[in-house]
Amino acid sequence: MSPQKESLHQIFRDLHAQRVATMNPATLQINIDQRKTLVETADRSRFVKAGDRVAPFELPEVDGGKIKLDAITQNGPAVLIFFRFEGCPACNLALPYYHRNLYPGLLDLGATLVAISPQVPSKLVDIKRRHSLPFAVASDLDNALGRSFGILYSADEASRQSALASGRPTIGEVTGTGTWELPMPTAVVIDSRRVVRFADVHPDWLVRTEADAILAAVAGISTESRQRTATTQAGA
Repeated sequence: MSPQKESLHQIFRDLHAQRVATMNPATLQINIDQRKTLVETADRSRFVKAGDRVAPFELPEVDGGKIKLDAITQNGPAVLIFFRFEGCPACNLALPYYHRNLYPGLLDLGATLVAISPQVPSKLVDIKRRHSLPFAVASDLDNALGRSFGILYSADEASRQSALASGRPTIGEVTGTGTWELPMPTAVVIDSRRVVRFADVHPDWLVRTEADAILAAVAGISTESRQRTATTQAGA
């Protein structure tokens, strides 16, 4: 019998169950209501989608250097994983999951994985260190790329007041951006022509893209490339 595949959805169901058992009910309800509101009010017509052409971009990587779209798509597809910030509990489960279940397959397919958050590099670097992530982690300064992809949201009033009343740092202080804006968890696959081939946006940050769906999209691009090469060689 083959081993059961790890499910990100199940990981988040377990996280929610733990919160139900341990969190203050009123605080938890604010979290639940915020996620529900985002699902109900998200403008999906603005979401990045397959067929969109992506303008060239450059992002600072937390270990130094730059992530440039043309460079990461030069030899194969690029996979962008948008997440919220370094201290986000769900993000600290999602990125290691992608390390275990997505990154090895992408290496085999010749694809590049980049995890992206608006948090400034000096604060964002800790999540890469904590989980020894072998792929790039980059900062989307001023949420510029997330805004162009139509995937940003701002915390609702109840969430803001809860954070202020508790004395916790605001989202803007945590990220270093000074704003309440964050990206919805999103997976985007971009081919060598800078065309989006797969995009999956989740307004509810406790629902994120499973690795198999991303790998299937990348494998499809690799198959097309091999077929084009074979056709060209046959016609030579």
